[in-house]
Amino acid sequence: MDKIEIINRIGYIRVRAKLTQKALSNALGMNPSYINRLECQKDFLPSVEVLMNIIEVCGSTPEEFFYHDITAYERDCAIKEKLDSLPSEVREFILDCNPDLMDIFIRLNSMIVKSDK
Repeated sequence: MDKIEIINRIGYIRVRAKLTQKALSNALGMNPSYINRLECQKDFLPSVEVLMNIIEVCGSTPEEFFYHDITAYERDCAIKEKLDSLPSEVREFILDCNPDLMDIFIRLNSMIVKSDK
């Protein structure tokens, strides 16, 4: 991940958290123009400590922030949760198949489990 992507993700999680640049700067105990300078001038990066604080204040996690596609993180976590809940033989079958079929298999399994009860 390059410097521009890190800065863009800071802006993304800040907006998603409904924080202004000034509000985020204040929450971090920084100069009110700190986040504006970071996002607009793109000439520096925050320290690791400040970045972790930004992530926390914005209600994110390091895992989400550094995920290969931050906009797909929640969806991918939900898919993983559903996949993990399946019996191992079903899970292995799905993983060996086309990923587009995964949702169909998950739905079928939940229908089977419900009918067994």
